[in-house]
Amino acid sequence: MSRLYGPQHREFQDAFESRAMADRVEAIAAKTEIDDMARAFIESRDMFFLSTVDHQGRPTVSYKGGDPGFVRVLDATTIAFPSYDGNGMYFSMGNINAHPQIGCLFIAFDRPFRLRLQGRAEVLREGPLLGLFKEAELVVKVAVEDVWMNCPRYVHRYEKVAASRYVPRAQAETPLCEWKRIDGLQDILRPHELSAVENAGHISLDEWMGHVLAGDEKA
Repeated sequence: MSRLYGPQHREFQDAFESRAMADRVEAIAAKTEIDDMARAFIESRDMFFLSTVDHQGRPTVSYKGGDPGFVRVLDATTIAFPSYDGNGMYFSMGNINAHPQIGCLFIAFDRPFRLRLQGRAEVLREGPLLGLFKEAELVVKVAVEDVWMNCPRYVHRYEKVAASRYVPRAQAETPLCEWKRIDGLQDILRPHELSAVENAGHISLDEWMGHVLAGDEKA
């Protein structure tokens, strides 16, 4: 009995004569606990892709970034990661509240190497885990169900240029999010954001988009 495959997968495996290969991959690579290798890799990452399901049943994916170690392996079957200040949509967090099943894809583009993780998540608004992450608004705690290494064959090799200046760091003040300075947005900002924007000054939408298109860190 397979944990990973259903009839929809078997249909293609049988059509392409790969059922035996798929079963061997599951037997060798797919695990229900995080081993030492997987733990070291996950906690070395400064980004991952998070897959959730929205209220219409649509799969969504988002990029989550931080400094290495921002995803914590709490034990062999549990990970946790922070939700930092964003655009106010809380799309992934809302999705998790309604549909706890998530997927995570961790990639090292310089090697290359990748690891997939499936689990059941919950969004925490309070508790000791929030203290692990500076400026975390929320923490996502994940009960791991499956984790496995993926073949790196089609992963292109890239090198990291620089870390984001917006990642919350100890002993450093996190910069104001620049797009919140755009003229015309002041009426929807929260009080602490409005105060910071008034101190920093306003910018035009064209000015901000210019930074984005040029790859300027001010974006």
